[in-house]
Amino acid sequence: MRYKNLLFDVDNTLLDFHDAQQQALNALFNELGVPLTSENEALYKTMNQNRWREHEKGNLTSDEVVNGRFGPFFEQLGKKVDSVKTEQKYRQFLNQGHKRIENSLEIIRDLSTKADLYVVTNGLANTQLQRLTDAGLFPYFKDIFISEQAGFQKPMVEFFDYVFAKVPHLQKEKTVIIGDSLTSDIQGGKNAGIDTIWFNPAASTIDVRIKPTFQISRLEDIYDILAS
Repeated sequence: MRYKNLLFDVDNTLLDFHDAQQQALNALFNELGVPLTSENEALYKTMNQNRWREHEKGNLTSDEVVNGRFGPFFEQLGKKVDSVKTEQKYRQFLNQGHKRIENSLEIIRDLSTKADLYVVTNGLANTQLQRLTDAGLFPYFKDIFISEQAGFQKPMVEFFDYVFAKVPHLQKEKTVIIGDSLTSDIQGGKNAGIDTIWFNPAASTIDVRIKPTFQISRLEDIYDILAS
């Protein structure tokens, strides 16, 4: 095996976050009696992505991202809501989303017999742990590292310092991160001095400023890299 430690992102790498988000938004809007139009959905996703980008930069905590998003969003729709309580409702729906990406369970189960697997994810601990458990993925990881618990988030080098301090006998040249986000996973890996595998099933255009070590379009393509 080319690498001993495989660091896996969760959302849109192992689990389908888009599906979980869609189901949660449908349920939330239905409960609030607000139509989920394509325009409303696009507005929410833009605002939400911007908030998470600020989190990556260290300008917002994960609590500030999630607890402060729905008040301003619904205000733009002309509806006043309690941002924290609305987040709690949304979170209950979101936590149930555990649709797997491709054959991620089979791949993770197999790879766990060949290497040491770890989760490295931004987000809230309860949500990610529940989704990984419900998807059947949890038992195959040596440890789960979540930004809320670490106190830092990808792509910050401090997040990876936290991870590396807890992985036994870690060697950077034997460690690789696998994820779908250039700004979070790939930039984070570069900041930490480890190799990176960009999971890019949509064949998105690469950012020349954030060049991954490898790029794959299917999860199973990781085997070609690990065997090389």
